[in-house]
Amino acid sequence: MSANPYRGYRFPKQIISQCVWLYFNFALSLRDVELMMAFRGVSLTYETIRNWCDKFGPSYAAQLKRKRPKLGDQWFLDEVFLKINGVQHYLWRAVDQHGAVIDILVQPKRDRFAAIRFFRKLLRTTKRKPRVIITDKLRSYGAAKKVVLPRVTHRQSRYLNNRAENSHQPSRLRERRMRRFKTPEQAQRFLEVHDLIAPHFRPKQHRLSAVHYRAEREKRFQVWDKITTA
Repeated sequence: MSANPYRGYRFPKQIISQCVWLYFNFALSLRDVELMMAFRGVSLTYETIRNWCDKFGPSYAAQLKRKRPKLGDQWFLDEVFLKINGVQHYLWRAVDQHGAVIDILVQPKRDRFAAIRFFRKLLRTTKRKPRVIITDKLRSYGAAKKVVLPRVTHRQSRYLNNRAENSHQPSRLRERRMRRFKTPEQAQRFLEVHDLIAPHFRPKQHRLSAVHYRAEREKRFQVWDKITTA
């Protein structure tokens, strides 16, 4: 982001960052966010909020991505169907053993070439290879693995891949709230940002005591304040 990314905007950065936070962190529509801000006495349109999310969302997400802990060396991969304008697409997603989303890719197919493109995108994102990948029994994974990750251990099982399958649930919730994605580009753009912003505010609560959870949550709020007021 530039030295002053908010220059030229009528609303202060606190309002802009809160609208982006609300939209990507909760299952809210743009009109829901508009109503919530109106309740606080801030009059703006949902199109204004859309423009803020399109401009600042990727910037915030990129900074959170740089600050997150190092990703694990076990990658869990899975793909689900997405219906976009009546055409079937596939959302490919990879998470590590800690549940952190590594990357996603929306594609029209799930053949060997689609799997190869996804593997190469993961390598560009992480800049390193995993120790092991865990997938379901889709043969495209095995074919792509031979080309891109020939020396990496590959485990295929419909039961070992629950971590990746469960990672699709927040996306499904948002897809229903948005009444489906309109284009593959919109789905890719939204989910790339959503998968970084939303998990940032949801530490693994079941693994922490109440005191440590509140401390961790406060720490993450401070990180958000730092990147949005820079």
